[in-house]
Amino acid sequence: MKRKITALLMVSVLALSAFTACGNKDTSETTTEAVTEAATTEEAEVATVEAATEGDATKDRAGNDIVLPSEVNTIISMAPSTTRFLIDLGLADKIVAVDTNSAVYESELPEDVQQFDMMAPDNEALVALNPDIIFTSGMSNVGGDDAFQSVRDAGICVADIPSSTSFEEIAEDLEFIGMAVKEEDKAQDLIAEFNEKIAAVQKIGETITDKKTVLFMISIPTEEYPSIYTFGKGTYLDEMVTSVGAENVTGDQSDWISISEEEAIAMNPDVIVTNVNYVQDVENVIKTAPGWENVTAIKDGAVYYIDSDSSNQPNNHVVDALIQMAKLIYPEQFADFDDPFATSGDAE
Repeated sequence: MKRKITALLMVSVLALSAFTACGNKDTSETTTEAVTEAATTEEAEVATVEAATEGDATKDRAGNDIVLPSEVNTIISMAPSTTRFLIDLGLADKIVAVDTNSAVYESELPEDVQQFDMMAPDNEALVALNPDIIFTSGMSNVGGDDAFQSVRDAGICVADIPSSTSFEEIAEDLEFIGMAVKEEDKAQDLIAEFNEKIAAVQKIGETITDKKTVLFMISIPTEEYPSIYTFGKGTYLDEMVTSVGAENVTGDQSDWISISEEEAIAMNPDVIVTNVNYVQDVENVIKTAPGWENVTAIKDGAVYYIDSDSSNQPNNHVVDALIQMAKLIYPEQFADFDDPFATSGDAE
């Protein structure tokens, strides 16, 4: 086993902990030799830090100091947005484990891929897989606790990618992942395509003078949970709405928010968009909800579902949801855009 936890290496672990939140296999092997040759504890500490600085020292997207592995042959992804991008990079065969939410991509992953709870992962099992790198998300640090601390302590590279709030940050995430897995060129190609499509949508959006107001429902009200989960400015979903030339009815607020059903009705949106996929025929459920009869979107039948995975996962496929939404809200203006979710049966 490449990583052997020995008494001799404890000194190197302590020295590295002040320098980095992430190790790599080649660095740890070099460090072992350096420590073995050192005559004293002080010399061992110096040798360890020198060896570590020879690796690919950088920061992850959360700002943690890390040292990336020199080679990446095994990957664990604990966020579906990262899993999707790794598949797009052609690295599905290198993925040895994912979070349970990434099960949506199960058909594109190796059959023996293991699944873990991103909020409460089995760190012992993760370490046993001996991955070169583990990608995590901000969801794994809810409450301020690092759910992967013991994995870091074992010398495995853990790179955290907090949930991004803009198209620009998403592109930076993708660039970081590409660098981390040594696929910079492929990543840049995907990022370029991502940016080009966004720019094309925004160019048309800027010409639209009929600014339809949009209520985006991330959740729909129920008796048990009567609030509607949505968003204000400072989110990439708000950026999606404004990019197509529309106006977010909650755009005067910030970040992720909850509003009451009464507030939503009073906003009288021209269009209602939702990505709720846990309710069957969600568009009709919204259209027939009691008390909404006089809302413009309901009267005009302007209630639309957009793909949940593409809109919820901050990666390059956000642009797919962007185009889908643009074509639904302004079908004439965006008629020349290909529907990213069209099937062969939809073709005329």
